[in-house]
Amino acid sequence: MPLIQIYDLTRRYVMGTETVHALRGVSLTIERGEYIAIMGPSGSGKSTLMNLLGCLDSPSSGYYELNGTNVAHMDDNALAEVRNREIGFVFQSFNLLPRSDSLHNVELPLIYAGIPADERREQAIQALTNVGLGERMHHKPNELSGGQRQRVAVARALVNNPSIVLADEPTGNLDSRTGEEILGLFETLSRRGNTIIVVTHEEDVAQHARRIIRIRDGLIAADEVNPNPRAAKRMEALAGV
Repeated sequence: MPLIQIYDLTRRYVMGTETVHALRGVSLTIERGEYIAIMGPSGSGKSTLMNLLGCLDSPSSGYYELNGTNVAHMDDNALAEVRNREIGFVFQSFNLLPRSDSLHNVELPLIYAGIPADERREQAIQALTNVGLGERMHHKPNELSGGQRQRVAVARALVNNPSIVLADEPTGNLDSRTGEEILGLFETLSRRGNTIIVVTHEEDVAQHARRIIRIRDGLIAADEVNPNPRAAKRMEALAGV
């Protein structure tokens, strides 16, 4: 069974006397373990699609099944439960609590889920270790580099073993070298079986994914397998392949 099945999804916004058709009937299937980039210029509908995939918004019409559950027309409370259980978010601005250390920032989704303190601490330590920050868990965000802060955000996204990691312009606040490191981390996570969806307007970022979906005018303009992902080529070069 596919992880995500979307059929004829639309989203309309009423702005005064005008109706804006942000999505015009999108159909899409995503399998477990895929590493996907959703690309498009400003106003294309990619952010609307991201919000729907992340259960941050509901469609005007259509069908969205996530991990076997139709989430298209759930109420806000039900959507919040799905988000906490199924989706890990990584944002351009990191969204970390400035006065909390890395460990507490990563624990937050587990606190909301009601996980006991000892168990959530153990899971958070493991998540930070998995992104290479096991020795920085007691540092606050202002004591970390931009790349390290984004790694904390990735650890937080992973800590409750979500079905999807959904990353919105995850390298937007990073220099190019640090951005490459974060995208390489996504490649590693994908190889471990995580499903990664990156939303971006940057071609260089999209080229790290193994599948690229291009959105234009609220429709899927192209859905392509990327035969030569940049991260994979870099890993092969490092291994001397």
